[in-house]
Amino acid sequence: MIGLWMALAAVMVPLSGKLSSVTTDRAVDTLPASAESTKVAVLEDSLPGGEDNTFVFVYHRAGGMTDADRATVERHYSTLAERYPPKAAAGEDDEGPATRLSTDGRAMMFTLDVSTTHGGPEAIVGPLRDAAKDRPAGLELEVTGPAAVDGDMDAVFDGIDLQVFLTTVIVVTVLLVLTYRSPVLWFIPLVVVGAAALTAMATVYLLVKGFGIVVNDQNSALLTILVFGVGTDYALLLIARYRETLHHHENVRVAMVHALRGAAPAIVASAATVVAGLLCLLVADLNSTSGLGPIGAAGILCALVAMLTLFPAVLVVLGRRIFWPAIPRFSTAVEEEKPGLWGRLGSTISRRRWVATLGSFGILGVLTIGLAGNTGALREQDQFLSPPESVTGFTVLRQHFPELGGQPMTVFTRPAYQERVLDIVKGTPGVAVAVPGQTSGGWADISVFPTDAPDTVAEYDTIKRVRTAVHAVSGAEAIVGGPSAENLDTEVTTRRDEKLVIPLVLAVVLIVLALLLRAIVAPLVLMATVIVSFAAAFGGSVFIFDTILGFKGVDYSVPLLAFLFLVALGVDYNIFLASRAREETVRLGTRAGMLKALSATGGVITSAGLVLAATFAVLTTLPLVMLIEVGFLVAFGVLLDALLVRSVLVPALTLLIGRRIWWPSRLSRPTAEPPNGPQPLADDEELALQR
Repeated sequence: MIGLWMALAAVMVPLSGKLSSVTTDRAVDTLPASAESTKVAVLEDSLPGGEDNTFVFVYHRAGGMTDADRATVERHYSTLAERYPPKAAAGEDDEGPATRLSTDGRAMMFTLDVSTTHGGPEAIVGPLRDAAKDRPAGLELEVTGPAAVDGDMDAVFDGIDLQVFLTTVIVVTVLLVLTYRSPVLWFIPLVVVGAAALTAMATVYLLVKGFGIVVNDQNSALLTILVFGVGTDYALLLIARYRETLHHHENVRVAMVHALRGAAPAIVASAATVVAGLLCLLVADLNSTSGLGPIGAAGILCALVAMLTLFPAVLVVLGRRIFWPAIPRFSTAVEEEKPGLWGRLGSTISRRRWVATLGSFGILGVLTIGLAGNTGALREQDQFLSPPESVTGFTVLRQHFPELGGQPMTVFTRPAYQERVLDIVKGTPGVAVAVPGQTSGGWADISVFPTDAPDTVAEYDTIKRVRTAVHAVSGAEAIVGGPSAENLDTEVTTRRDEKLVIPLVLAVVLIVLALLLRAIVAPLVLMATVIVSFAAAFGGSVFIFDTILGFKGVDYSVPLLAFLFLVALGVDYNIFLASRAREETVRLGTRAGMLKALSATGGVITSAGLVLAATFAVLTTLPLVMLIEVGFLVAFGVLLDALLVRSVLVPALTLLIGRRIWWPSRLSRPTAEPPNGPQPLADDEELALQR
């Protein structure tokens, strides 16, 4: 098995490094082909000069522009226009000169369209800013515009995969060392999970090349987090079961077989739940969302296969000494189990079931109050933790050129209808300026500047009004796009995907739980606790984002991503607990079985929850608000599930409901309960019952 993985690594490791070469964050790749802004973007790319990057240079001086300032602006424009030849007198139109002076006399601006032959936005924006450094003292400059925002956004993602990978490795290493307190044992799960992560990256690269799946930088970072998080969880569960069996079996291979028989069903069910939930994303219209489905599923499956094949093989080869200094010894003597922390917790819950249940729901209910906070959509300009020059430039532009302060819309229409469409657009409320552009390839374009700030509700309303107005012109075939229109279409598509994906995820996860537990009541109870936990995690996180961190909203992609991860991953801990409880119920009865399961799995599941929460918390170290929100929300939700829902609420509800929790399986019948208390079984009898 180790040899097979070494051969696989020789093939996959070189491919894993190619994943970054196929990632894309272009809206035209992310949005569905049916979106109006996508049609505009595709049309722009097909026309001469349409794929150019548009930058806006905003010069300003608090005391007013001097003659030297104006001469500098003109010189900069001439130099840059010569270096980057415009498609049609860049920054110039039929209505005026290339440079423009503000009415208050304190600012000047010009636009520059740079061909993509010079590189992408990130490669161009730096040289453009450097080329304009030669200017009089006190004359401030911000290079902004749609391409500058894209360039600054791309810079945030530069090296993000390596940063996430290294940070995750460090976090997982520290947690494993603290968990096992062994100088060697922590290294084995880390190496195997690393092999799974590289295999997953290579697999995703092959999926992109073979099936055209869309992978953006965000999904690439989430892939690393997922593989390390769930892979380490699986390792913790298997090691815990393996340590138990080593006390009862002298041969390490026999002990591993028993450990796999006990732990593998829950691990496979956990992976199946997450994979099924992720594959539900395939029905989403947003390409970046639907792409996350197979990407995440590939990562989970790679982690599962590695942890059930390579990891056991390595542990068996290394033998008992891998646990040094706390080496588990084989003993035929039956030792009396000490209650321990989790045993004492179970006894307390058993005595105060209603207190535990109502107290847990009370805590979760208080946290959900946070949902009343600021849940508005986060603007693109507010995505940055520290606003870059492109974002501050929009603010300055609005101060001095209010008629040009929004991101321009692009309207395409048939040439014969250009004048008519132009007049209609100019008369639309919310439009400040509308300028006719080129006619090429059977289309004419119009640049439209809204009066409102970018990505605001008011600007989106203007875009909707413009679309309604131009669509009414029969024969014009007019379509409206542009950066803000793309963001609007992305938000609308995401909301539509939420209504489709969320019910589907709930149904699929419920079916997986029902098949695993062979019951109906238990899956419904577990799903209900996870949903309440998600609402509490979301509410608590919104309160933190709004009140403490001062974020200006929640990114529209966060609710769906957080729901998916928290439902699919949050159910994991309930699966590990419930499957062990069902196993113990066969010989101990429902009450004793649940308490035994809580005592046996409490430590390892808590450790697994801490590891998974810590891996997602890695996203909070990145300078992008959206990733911080996803990382914090999922980490907080995982901790709620592991420490409160799984540890207190689920055991309390199980004890309240009693054997009916397993309805309609035979365990729900009175005759299924052992008549004279726990009946110890031999190993072969216990395994037969498990099977």
